[in-house]
Amino acid sequence: GFYVVVGTIGAIMAPYIGGFDALLMSLIFCMVADWVSGLIVALVFKNSPKTETGGAQSMAGLKGLIKKVFILVTIAIVVQIDTVLKVSGFDTNNLLRNGAIVGFIANEVLSFIENIGLMGLKLPRAVTEAIDILKKKGEEKVIDLDKKEE
Repeated sequence: GFYVVVGTIGAIMAPYIGGFDALLMSLIFCMVADWVSGLIVALVFKNSPKTETGGAQSMAGLKGLIKKVFILVTIAIVVQIDTVLKVSGFDTNNLLRNGAIVGFIANEVLSFIENIGLMGLKLPRAVTEAIDILKKKGEEKVIDLDKKEE
């Protein structure tokens, strides 16, 4: 039953998020790893910074899931922008979609790293340096919409 529902939702969503390719699969894997690790931090380690007690609260978990859904909605919107540009004669070759997915992957990985840190795990230096590079690359692409033009 559950797998049928997930499969059906995936089949309906796939065209809107630019297809189900390796990049999207990586994003979904990272989203699940982040959410599950956050749940473990709260349920097992009782060390969540998202609740007063550090323990699990259904609202904090629900907010996490809602954020994950809206990551996918954002990807769908970016795919529409890619489509509009293509129809207008500027074929981006899914550049915006892929860039957005890579940016979200960076955020999910950083959140996962925070979660495993809250569990008391330490990462090898090579991994933390690679994550720092990924974070810097992601920050280079961010546009501050609140910043005023001078």
